[in-house]
Amino acid sequence: MSSSTRPSGLDPAIAARLKRNDEGLFPAVAQQYDTGEVLMVGWMDDEALHRTLTTGRCTYWSRSRQEYWVKGDTSGHVQHVKSVALDCDADTVLVKVDQVGAACHTGDRTCFDAGELLQDSSA
Repeated sequence: MSSSTRPSGLDPAIAARLKRNDEGLFPAVAQQYDTGEVLMVGWMDDEALHRTLTTGRCTYWSRSRQEYWVKGDTSGHVQHVKSVALDCDADTVLVKVDQVGAACHTGDRTCFDAGELLQDSSA
C-alpha cells in the first residue's frame, strides 16, 4: 500500500493544506526548540503527522522499510514535540523538539555534523 493510500486520522482541515510528493510524503525538519539547532530531516505522510501531533513524539515514514517509526523507540534518543509548523508553501513541516541524546543514526547529535561544504571563492 502506498503512503498516499493509507488511512489517516489527521484533521481534514490540516490535511487539505498539505502539499505532498507523488508518494504522499513531505519533509519534516526536526529542530531543537531552545537552541535552534537543526537536528535531522525525515519524511512524513498524513498519518505520521497525525501521530506526531497526538502523541507528542515524532513519528516518521521510512521510505526504505515502508513503515512508520517513532524516533527513539529503539535507540532511546527520543524527540519530545514542542511545536509543529507548516511552511509558506505548505510542503514541509518544522517540528521543534526537545531531543534526548543523538538525533542521527550515526550517533552524532545532529545529522548535519558531517562537515560544511565550502564554496569555491574563485568562482
